[in-house]
Amino acid sequence: MNKVLILNFGGQYDQLIARRVRESGLYCEIYPYNETLEKIKEYNPVALIFTGGPKSVYLEDSPHLDKELFELGIPVLGICYGCQLIAYEMGGVVASGKKEDLSEYGKVEVEFDDSSLLFMDLPKTSIVWMSHQDRVTKLPSGFMGVAKSNNCPIAAIANQEKKIYGVQFHPEVTHTEFGKEIIKNFLYKVCGLKPEWSMKSYKDVITNDIKKKVGNGKVLLALSGGVDSSVAAKLLEEAIGENLVCVFVDHGMMRLNESDLIYKTFKSGKSKFIRVNAEDRFLTALKGVTDPEAKRKIIGSEFIKVFEDVKHEIGEIDYLAQGTIYPDVIESGKGDAETIKSHHNVGGLPSIIDFKGIIEPLRLLFKDEVRALGKELGLSDKIVYRQPFPGPGLGIRIIGEVTKERLDILRHADSIFTSEMESSGYSNLSNQYFAVLTNLKSVGVMGDGRTYENALVLRAVTTEDFMTCSWTRLPYEFLDKVALRIVNEVKGINRVLYDITGKPPATVEFE
Repeated sequence: MNKVLILNFGGQYDQLIARRVRESGLYCEIYPYNETLEKIKEYNPVALIFTGGPKSVYLEDSPHLDKELFELGIPVLGICYGCQLIAYEMGGVVASGKKEDLSEYGKVEVEFDDSSLLFMDLPKTSIVWMSHQDRVTKLPSGFMGVAKSNNCPIAAIANQEKKIYGVQFHPEVTHTEFGKEIIKNFLYKVCGLKPEWSMKSYKDVITNDIKKKVGNGKVLLALSGGVDSSVAAKLLEEAIGENLVCVFVDHGMMRLNESDLIYKTFKSGKSKFIRVNAEDRFLTALKGVTDPEAKRKIIGSEFIKVFEDVKHEIGEIDYLAQGTIYPDVIESGKGDAETIKSHHNVGGLPSIIDFKGIIEPLRLLFKDEVRALGKELGLSDKIVYRQPFPGPGLGIRIIGEVTKERLDILRHADSIFTSEMESSGYSNLSNQYFAVLTNLKSVGVMGDGRTYENALVLRAVTTEDFMTCSWTRLPYEFLDKVALRIVNEVKGINRVLYDITGKPPATVEFE
C-alpha cells in the first residue's frame, strides 16, 4: 500500500492533516520532525507533508530537518511553518511581519495561480484560513509564488520540477473553502496517486495489531457507553472475544437515567460486563476542587484506581483499553504542541499504572471516522450517532466545585434541553448540544419575590471533526421555550444564556 508520511513540527492540526489524507483514500502516519532519515527511508513514503508549528524558522531553537529529505525525489507539501521551513532550508528568506502589522489570523481572501497543479480546477480567488506572523519574503532558487493575499505576496510556493510545494495557509481546516481539493490535488495531480485505503482497511489492520499485541492475554476496557468506547468494545470483541472485560464506572456524573441505560444496553453482550458504583469516592476526591485541570487529572487518576481495584478482584488482566480518540490527544498536548486541556484519559493518567500497557485502537481517529468504523463493525445507528459525552461527565460541565446538589441541578436542566432538541427535530442541526452550570449567580424575580440563583449556559455546536466548530443557529423561539421550561422547572436556576462562540477561540466543552 502507498503510504504518506506527515512530519509534525508541533502544530495543533497534525492529525487533521492526516484525516484529510485518509479522506482522500490514502494511508498515512505521523512522525515527529526529528525522526531519523534512516527510519523515514525505511517507511518508504510516496509523499511527505510538513505540518505547521508555533516556532519561527530563523530562531536557533526552532525545529529543523535533514536537508537530504529534499534530495530523495519524494514530493513534498509544506503547510504554514512547513512552507516557511522549505523556503528557509532551500535558500529563501523568512521574516516576521509583526512590525509592519502584516500578520494574518482567520479567514483571508487569496488569489491562486490556477495553472499550478496545486490549485488546478479551483476558483481564481477563495477564502483560506491563515494563522501566521512570519512569511516568506524571498523565494529560493527554482521556486515561484503561486498564491497571494493583500498582506502576504507569497502565500504559496512551488518547485514543479522537484515536486516541492508549500502553502502559508491551512488547507486541512474546514474554514479553507477548497482545502480538501488542494490536498487532493497534491496527492493526485502532483504525486500521481489514487485512492486505495478505507475504514475497512483500517479495521483489518488494527484488529490484527490488537491480536498480535494481546495474544492470549486479557483486556479490561473502560466502557462509558459513549460512541468511542462502544466502538472500541466491538472492535476488541472481534479481535479477542471472551478475553475482553468491559467495566462501566458509574462516577455519579452521568446524565439523567444514563447509568441504567448503559447497564441495560451492555449487560447481555458477549464479553463480561461489570458495573462499579463509585459516586462517593469520586465526589470525595473532587471536594473543594475548582481548577479545571485539577478536576480532569483527579478524575483520570481515580478512574485508573477503580480499574486497578477491579483487576485485583477478578485477576488475570494484562492490558487496560480506552476509547481515546485524537481530539483528546491533541488537546492534551504532545511533542512541541501546546496543551489546551488535559483529557482525563490522556493528560489525566498517572505516570505509573498496574497494567502491562494501554490499548487505544481509536487513538488515530476523529469522531466522524469512529462513527464510520462503528458502521463497518455493524453497530446500530442508535449507538453510532449518539451524542458525544466526555469521560469526566458532568464534572467538567460544572464550573467550580462539583457537588451532588449541583450535579442534580445540571442533570435536570440538561435533560430538558436534550429532550426539546430531539422532539423539535433541531438535533439534526447540531453535532453536540448540552447544558453547563456556571459559577455565576444573578439576581432574578419569581412570584414577585427576589431570587439569587445560578446562571445556566446552553451550548450547541456544528462540526465535522471537533477540532473546529461553529455555534448552531437555533431559532429564538426555540431558545425561549427551553429557557422558560428550565427556569420554571429546575429549582436553583433563574437565568439561561446561549453560547455563540466557535472553536477556536473557545473549545467545545467549557473545561
